[in-house]
Amino acid sequence: MARGKLRIYLGSAPGVGKTYAMLSEGHRRVERGTDCVVAFVEHHGRPRTEVMLHGLEQVQRRTIEYRGSTFTEMDVDAVLERRPAVALVDELAHTNVPGSRNTKRWQDVEELLQAGIDVVSTVNIQHLESLGDVVESITGVRQRETVPDEVVRRANQIELVDMSPQALRRRMAHGNIYKSDKVDAALSNYFRPGNLTALRELALLWVADRVDEYLQQYRGEHNIRSTWQARERIVVGLTGGPEGRTLIRRAARMAAKGSGSEILAVYVARSDGLTSASPKELAVQRTLVEDLGGSFHHVIGDDVPASLLEFARGVNATQIVLGSSRRKTWQYVFGPGVGATVARESGPDLDVHIVTHEEVAKGRGLPVARGARLGRARSIWGWLSGVAGPALLALLLTNVDADLGLANDMLLFLTLTVAAALLGGLMPALASAAFGSFLLNYYFTPPVHQITIADPKNILAIAIFFLVAVSVASVVDLAARRTHQAARLRAESEILSFLAGSVLRGETTLDALLERVRETFAMESVALLERAGDVEPWTCAGSVGPHPVARPEDADVDMPVGDHMALALSGRVLPAEDRRVLGAFAAQAAVVLDRQRLVDEAEESRKLAEGNRIRTALLAAVSHDLRTPLASIKAAVTSLRSDDVDWSEDDEAELLAGIEDGADRLDHLVGNLLDMSRLNTGTVRPIIREIDLDEVVPMALGGVPEDSVELDIPESLPMVAVDSGLLERAVANIVENAVKYSPDAVPVLVAASALGGRVEVRVADHGPGVPDDSKERIFEPFQRYGDAPRGAGVGLGLAVARGFVESMGGTLTAEDTPGGGMTMVLTLSAVPGPGPVVADLSAQVTS
Repeated sequence: MARGKLRIYLGSAPGVGKTYAMLSEGHRRVERGTDCVVAFVEHHGRPRTEVMLHGLEQVQRRTIEYRGSTFTEMDVDAVLERRPAVALVDELAHTNVPGSRNTKRWQDVEELLQAGIDVVSTVNIQHLESLGDVVESITGVRQRETVPDEVVRRANQIELVDMSPQALRRRMAHGNIYKSDKVDAALSNYFRPGNLTALRELALLWVADRVDEYLQQYRGEHNIRSTWQARERIVVGLTGGPEGRTLIRRAARMAAKGSGSEILAVYVARSDGLTSASPKELAVQRTLVEDLGGSFHHVIGDDVPASLLEFARGVNATQIVLGSSRRKTWQYVFGPGVGATVARESGPDLDVHIVTHEEVAKGRGLPVARGARLGRARSIWGWLSGVAGPALLALLLTNVDADLGLANDMLLFLTLTVAAALLGGLMPALASAAFGSFLLNYYFTPPVHQITIADPKNILAIAIFFLVAVSVASVVDLAARRTHQAARLRAESEILSFLAGSVLRGETTLDALLERVRETFAMESVALLERAGDVEPWTCAGSVGPHPVARPEDADVDMPVGDHMALALSGRVLPAEDRRVLGAFAAQAAVVLDRQRLVDEAEESRKLAEGNRIRTALLAAVSHDLRTPLASIKAAVTSLRSDDVDWSEDDEAELLAGIEDGADRLDHLVGNLLDMSRLNTGTVRPIIREIDLDEVVPMALGGVPEDSVELDIPESLPMVAVDSGLLERAVANIVENAVKYSPDAVPVLVAASALGGRVEVRVADHGPGVPDDSKERIFEPFQRYGDAPRGAGVGLGLAVARGFVESMGGTLTAEDTPGGGMTMVLTLSAVPGPGPVVADLSAQVTS
């Protein structure tokens, strides 16, 4: 059965009309005779959207009971039984009520697609999983309902439903999105022009990337090699040398001149062993290009210019940035260089920029890692010099009327033999010696044009020529091999030295180490596999690159690590001499994996120990501190209910005041316990807004006597970016703690001031103070200073205050008060210029 097709209407913000567009598409399909039904649509009380449901068949929803309430969800079984050609399913990112067939609605849609039913659905850009943090930083609202990006990317068609921020705000003001009582709060909060503009840009960029994927697919299917300059793509060719950083920064400046430009840095590695670049320098350049918003790519190819141009055309690039050659002047005799070749063969659709740098003409100086293999190009030139060279030389000497003598002829042929040894190694040189001896005998030794030699001296001369040629070729080839081997060992030692240093410093994670293996050996993917026993299946402990293998036997190269672990590489078969370095990487990967697991176990143990400590302290607090106010409340209530005592009005008032005081203390203790629990479980989610301190700090003083605090909050202070509720609770705990230890009749000073981009709130008391070695300990849970009496609290006030402040990006520290006492310094981020106070609308923002 063929899989159904998925079409998604992607909204740039709530209320832009994606559901309306989906229903309009449903009507169009029904008019064309397509069997189309509404599987689930939520109109949110919007009359124009509700009208669009008329005339469309709707599948009955499924009713689910959950926690005493009734909910309706899409009935997947009913849709499958109805089996329409097209199903309309709204809100793809929706989380189903517990008890439903699937957890998420996109999983319901996947079932419909597997059954061959086409689906038309909707989703907003803020619900994409990868954009959750970005959307929260823009709007201050964390989207709890998300859908994986890959689910949306797999759609056969994505249509953006967009609207300008001004038009969307007009729709909001007219009541077309929310009810009138929510309009003002929405316009001043989530639907601010800046928020809507940023969300719109996110949607446009995401869809543009998807369009680019379609374009690449189309070009590949139709074998289109020329560049379509839809937008600027700048390819930076890297050699792994120090000039790479200059090229990347230059390309970034070029990209900044045009909106939507893209940077792609590419390193072309040869396929004959270890790469010729420094892994450390490549890692630095990879980090730099990613920091500048580009991407790093690793390409394998023996012909660097051709590979670079093939990559550039494959990604539809418009410009190539290369560095001026580091070769010295005399080295140009071996060829024009990569830059000149790329510029000559780029064609009219690719612009090539040659960038100067400080390393021009200083020599390459990079560790050569090609081993003793010379490559196809060198071998071809060696054989041409050794075979075609002597033939051309013989033709030249026989047609030129110049009798150089047999000795000079031999020297000329010996020169070609040496050249063949330098270029192609020993075998072309031996062939050159043998072929040159034959040509000397046939053309230049009497009798000419015969293979016989009349003079015995000439026999000895040709024999000596052959021996000298073979000896020189052997020496030259041996020297070349020793040079290559030394360079190779130098490259290996540099790689192993950097690897050992980074691991000893604890800088290498498993993914980073596997990525270094992939780059060093020019592989497509690398995976570290392990299994519990000889007959157990293999599991992947870590991998990099596309399509890593699941078993060592499926890999091109596998390196065992112990009995139940292996490093599996895909891309090409490595020569034997590379396995020594690979073995070191494999052993180190196992060490890194073990270290990561030990760190995770240690962290888990630390959390368990901290939890046990807090639970022990909590039991102690519950056993005494919480029972104390309960005991006083119980005693007062018992006294009031006593029939044998006639209490006066003053006595009753005193007992009632005691009950109220005990209840307040109990409420305060329980509140701090709950706040500490939220901090430990990581469920504190501050909603940052711009507020004035003079609106929050006075509200935090309600729990202390009026004459116990002196307030000094200037009206000229800049606004701060905080969660007003968390800040109020933090300041209340700090002030209550200061009043508790401050002497009677000496008020606590609460003052605020601005320092650069920060605002400081200082709460100063004149109590006994705290020694320097205890200033950090007082912020730990269940810590009470000195001989604080039981019933004074469970020691959570300052711990909760610091936790709340740090969750808002601020700091809370303790200092000595001049003249004695302690000062709590609360530092917050200031907002330049005035800003509006906005309401929390997170629960109202839906799609």
